[in-house]
Amino acid sequence: MTTETNAPPSPRLFARWFPLGTTRYYVFLAAVAVFVLGPLGGITASYMNFSLGFFVGGQVLAGILGSTITYFYGPDGKHGANYMQTAAASVASMAAMGVLIQAMVWLGLEEPPVWKLILYFLSVGMFGVGVGMIFTPLLVDKLQLTYPSGLAVANILRALTDVRLLKRSVGQLATGIGLGTVIPLGLEQLGHLEGAAAKAATDAGQKYEPGVLGKLLALDLSVSTVGAGIILGARVTVPALVYALLWDALTPWIRLNGWLGDKEPYRKFAFLVALGTIMGAAIVDISLILRQAVGRLRKASAEQVVVMTPGEAWKQTNTTRLLLWLGFWGVMVMAVSVGLLDVGIGWVLMAIALAFVMMLVNGISFGITDSNPISSAFVVSVVLMALVGLKAPVEGLIAASIVFVVTAIGGDMQQDRSTGWRLGTNRTHQFRYQVIGVFLGAVLSVYMAKLFMTAYPELKVDGGGSGQWQSAMTLKIAGAVRSITQPKPFHIPAMLIGVAFGLVTEIVRKVVKGNARYREWVKSRAGFGFDFCFDCFLVPSPYASSFAGFVGFATSVWFSIGGSVSSFVNWLGKKRAPVAKEGEALPEDMSTTSLLGGGLIAGDSIAALATGVAGLLSLGKGK
Repeated sequence: MTTETNAPPSPRLFARWFPLGTTRYYVFLAAVAVFVLGPLGGITASYMNFSLGFFVGGQVLAGILGSTITYFYGPDGKHGANYMQTAAASVASMAAMGVLIQAMVWLGLEEPPVWKLILYFLSVGMFGVGVGMIFTPLLVDKLQLTYPSGLAVANILRALTDVRLLKRSVGQLATGIGLGTVIPLGLEQLGHLEGAAAKAATDAGQKYEPGVLGKLLALDLSVSTVGAGIILGARVTVPALVYALLWDALTPWIRLNGWLGDKEPYRKFAFLVALGTIMGAAIVDISLILRQAVGRLRKASAEQVVVMTPGEAWKQTNTTRLLLWLGFWGVMVMAVSVGLLDVGIGWVLMAIALAFVMMLVNGISFGITDSNPISSAFVVSVVLMALVGLKAPVEGLIAASIVFVVTAIGGDMQQDRSTGWRLGTNRTHQFRYQVIGVFLGAVLSVYMAKLFMTAYPELKVDGGGSGQWQSAMTLKIAGAVRSITQPKPFHIPAMLIGVAFGLVTEIVRKVVKGNARYREWVKSRAGFGFDFCFDCFLVPSPYASSFAGFVGFATSVWFSIGGSVSSFVNWLGKKRAPVAKEGEALPEDMSTTSLLGGGLIAGDSIAALATGVAGLLSLGKGK
């Protein structure tokens, strides 16, 4: 007699306490999202943005953890897990916006009171929810964009009844989180021991020579950087090391020209070129994306493609309520920005208009490439405002931040809706859970920024700290505002050089990669090897190579190590693993390396938060 091992278990535990579809059920899901998944995603995203300068929204992590909670509801539990994942992703994206407060400190601007900042983030976040929702019928339903991460989450939630898959995924995440927490805390304790030994030698009048321990600590190991590299792979991370070596070699020449101080790291100049490189590549990609979008619209109109039956209840959105929502929160954005933060109404209206345009462009980019270039949206907004007369840094920062936050939250909206579109999840419920996430994230964004900057004063240093605190996103934001409102003679030329480099590089890559014969050739062993060298050394992606301009040398090294190890392990695994049967292949986001890398990042952020809280408590006792 055979047993169906993957059949849903009989209702028990949560399914008995919170029956499916009841008010208690939805409140239970909201509580888990607010008190467990949301804070975990928020802490991780906030830490990543302060540490590296980019963040992972946490959809995959929240999807897996959420699925373990709704497992006992059977196949219908996937919708509940999707609701929790939607809220958690919104919390993460909003919490990461705390770098805008760090940018205010770097620019020497007066920091508004906490309640004003929370109200500002809340208003812009809620407006972003509406902007994202209004584009859903176009981007998700009509254009049917892929949204790779949204697809991965849908695959994860479809696997709700597979006990083996869930246990394996959660176990690998737990391993990564454990290592990510223990290693940095252990290194910190070793640092205290090293410091005590150095002090004792100095007090005794002896010269202190660092031993093995000191040399280990001098390597500036960042677990989250390694984890990010593991997720992204060698083709993205190796170019960062190649260009870090190039920038390091050019540093003496840059100093000789007076573009860099004697003791300043190369990234204080290199970020200008790197910023331009991203903009140059974005010009090519946005042009192609808009062309593809027009083609998709024409095809959709001609063929009238319908994947799901029109009029299905789960897809319905009350247009009148949505427009009222947009109107109310649009007015709130203007009221808070003008009345509380002293930004000119003209700049706010321009930012709101740009938010719609950039949300469409970023949404298409996210759907096709899985990349949401929110920093590029910020930079473009500042540049356009400067062209029509922007002068005050505070107005530029706050007004462009409207576009920054809207594209982040609106991008989450599209990705979450793409997951729900594949699962048939009720959009009205998803909207409500995203609102819950934005509310919590608006509060976390301010308090997490305060927490990290109080516990780690180096985060307040203009240009970024050292070691784990690279703050590359803040460097882009502050640099964009400063280079436009307080330009130095070499700022604009350096950016234009970067634009030209990114433009040419991306065109070359598109021509080569788009060639049918080349795509066929890379399937061979020789072709695969050349293509790998092409991506890593010869003509790497501008988005990958520019990373070196925003972070320190050691960060690029660890980033590259993580990616190299990940790519080698995955290549070896594919070479040795048997061919998977149809339906057995796992989404790439659920690979061992991806789960381990995500766990390392989450663990490192938890360790940093624990250290930060301990530091704040000790400061409180000192007072």
